[in-house]
Amino acid sequence: MWRHSSPPRKDWRRKVEAQGLVYPTTKHPDGSETAYWNESAFYELSEAEVEHLEEATEELHRMSVEAARFLASGELGDLGLVPGALELARASLERGDVSVYGRFDLRYDGTEPAKLLEYNADTPTGLLEASVAQWYWLEDVMPSTDQWNSLHERLVQAWRSARPKLRSPVVHFAHHPDDETNEEWMTVAYMRDVATEAGLETVGLTVTDIGWDHDRRRFVDLDDAPIDTAFVLYPWEDMLRDEFGRRILEDPLGTTWVEPAWKVLASNKALLAALWHCFPDSEYLLPAYLDEPGSLTDWVAKPLHGREGDGIRIRTADVSHDQGSERYGAEGFVYQQYAALPAFDGNYAVIGSWVVDGKAAGAGIRESDGLVTDSRARFVPHVLSAPRPDEATSAAWLREA
Repeated sequence: MWRHSSPPRKDWRRKVEAQGLVYPTTKHPDGSETAYWNESAFYELSEAEVEHLEEATEELHRMSVEAARFLASGELGDLGLVPGALELARASLERGDVSVYGRFDLRYDGTEPAKLLEYNADTPTGLLEASVAQWYWLEDVMPSTDQWNSLHERLVQAWRSARPKLRSPVVHFAHHPDDETNEEWMTVAYMRDVATEAGLETVGLTVTDIGWDHDRRRFVDLDDAPIDTAFVLYPWEDMLRDEFGRRILEDPLGTTWVEPAWKVLASNKALLAALWHCFPDSEYLLPAYLDEPGSLTDWVAKPLHGREGDGIRIRTADVSHDQGSERYGAEGFVYQQYAALPAFDGNYAVIGSWVVDGKAAGAGIRESDGLVTDSRARFVPHVLSAPRPDEATSAAWLREA
């Protein structure tokens, strides 16, 4: 794994915005901006490294489903969730509800086995950057080179495969209206595009547009049409806590939710402790414990519902770092063995490895200036040090998968 400098395209901003990346820069409370899309560098991965990451991703997904079953048993407590959440998740697991995608954040430097930092199983973002923007960057800059990226094709396949499991071909796509950066809107809009390409009918709305028909006891849209399937980019732990979410338990005809209810367990940081409890011999895991560091001397404390690095605390012999949070922490913490991110020219890199319908589908690499990958992190494209296969070969690989 190598990091290379690269001159940005002269019109890079116009291009990525035209491709749907609506926030190429990150705006900060003081009015300043820093680059989010950063093509002044790129990472190079070898074929062997990608094969390792693919194996790690698919094995971690398999283990995460089993660890979610363990969490659903209640043996580790309520995980800061509302009453009824564990039962809802357990029923979702037993039904095998449709799951389209997720993102594993991995520590990897190309020499040691990849280590799981966390699983963004419920509301992962960074999707359009990884699937579309970095592919078109490659087309412009190194068109004969390959990239670990079959995200778009696999997402279309996943929705096409899900179609027989849905009550109707109409899927509603919702984001939260308080999304100031439009990151969630962008992710939902892209997911709606791939579902349309898969042959589904789609309807766009916000979470607050979703209504409840008391007579029919059904979720409905603004036209009073029933919502049979809904892709909602809204954390399950938050959704279940408000009035909207509580209606889910009263929905006897069963709206299909994507991502499914069991992702409330897979996205909970307690999953890290459950994984270590169930699979302590896995080379892809770091020791992790719920509520206390146990035998760990160097550790990271992560809020169970935390996002974007909020509320993280790091303690080692040389490091004492606290990432403040006004929102997360009251629900409890998981303590994970500290594993410093690899630094490339002073940039700390984390690999976001995507899983689609249980299969590894590609990566997005983010880098930061500090120890925690937070909202100031930059997305950097990557290449695979191998020639690009022809279309027939790529199509055959997808069919085999």
